[in-house]
Amino acid sequence: MSVQRGMTSKEVKPEAQSAPLQLRAATEEDVDQLLAIEQQCFSSDRLSRRSFRRWLKARHALLLVAQRSESEAGGDLLGYGLAWLHKGTRLARLYSLAVLPAARGLGVARQLMEALEKGAAARGRLYMRLEVAKRNQRAIDLYQACGYQVFGEYFDYYEDHDDALRMQKKIQRMRDPQQRLTPWYAQTTEFTCGPAALMMAMASLGSDLVMDRGLELDLWREATTIFMTSGHGGCHPVGLALSAQQRGCRAEVYLNTHGPLFIDGVRTAHKKDIITLVHEQFVARAVQQQVPVHYCDIGQKDLAELLQSGRAVLMLISTYRLDGKKAPHWVTLTGMDEHCFYLHDPELATEQQAIDCQYLPIARDDFDRMTAFGAGRLRAAVVLG
Repeated sequence: MSVQRGMTSKEVKPEAQSAPLQLRAATEEDVDQLLAIEQQCFSSDRLSRRSFRRWLKARHALLLVAQRSESEAGGDLLGYGLAWLHKGTRLARLYSLAVLPAARGLGVARQLMEALEKGAAARGRLYMRLEVAKRNQRAIDLYQACGYQVFGEYFDYYEDHDDALRMQKKIQRMRDPQQRLTPWYAQTTEFTCGPAALMMAMASLGSDLVMDRGLELDLWREATTIFMTSGHGGCHPVGLALSAQQRGCRAEVYLNTHGPLFIDGVRTAHKKDIITLVHEQFVARAVQQQVPVHYCDIGQKDLAELLQSGRAVLMLISTYRLDGKKAPHWVTLTGMDEHCFYLHDPELATEQQAIDCQYLPIARDDFDRMTAFGAGRLRAAVVLG
């Protein structure tokens, strides 16, 4: 069986009784054989030598190879599996899985999957995800036999216009989370995470909102702070709440500071004066339009109660645990359980698929640290009803 960058090939043989195999971490000495497997299994979108070497060195990757148990290390490989462990989350994704045609039917793919799941679970991940072509029933049967369940679908996903199913498996014992069905939207600029998160939150309430770039930019113009440390300004929580209320969503804000936001990294007095003025204008308009602003440090218990009551929540986070950049970033909460909060991230980074940004599990301890931004530990949330 073969899977291309999270996609399954068109023809998959059902697997027979598993043969005894040796599974181990790939090494630099395996690269030539890994490239040969790519050539035999895939007609396009192949991993290059450079890509394999990068994955071998990546801290957040699992690259395993399979060979016959009687083979010596460095002997002929039968296949490989590659999983990506998302930094800052409890999510892993099957990135690529390939088995030589001559070795299909020996249980190689199943054993690689089991080993990847075990390795990901050992490193704290709770879920494994993958994509598969909707008409590839044999591959779907295999994944379902391994315990994967369909949780979504992509239309016109592949180059040949095939649709894809999204599948997921819990790889550690835990109860199902309470999740809100939330449409996902990818921000189209580097500075419109706030509008994207707001659109997702409003859409989750069942409105007929059309999430598109026009609305995304309208919301940004209404809610921006104008300046940031560099580049375009981000969105103020009160500005986002005012925009939501203007569109018929009852909104309120939770802030743990009375002062102007995002001002510490701005160097010039002129810019600081403008950010302060914009903050004061937003707060004054909130009073006029009866948008409540609660000056308190919203906690996990508060968020859990809000989600359980059917409210939609977007939250400001620091991206440090996701990308090491310490940038303020808006996300939409989608659910929770005893282990994690779950969120939609509107930013689609390089080498990510949409599946990587939806219902992301964030461990509760990590969530507390992630939702305290900057030296002042700013915590901000917008709640919609």
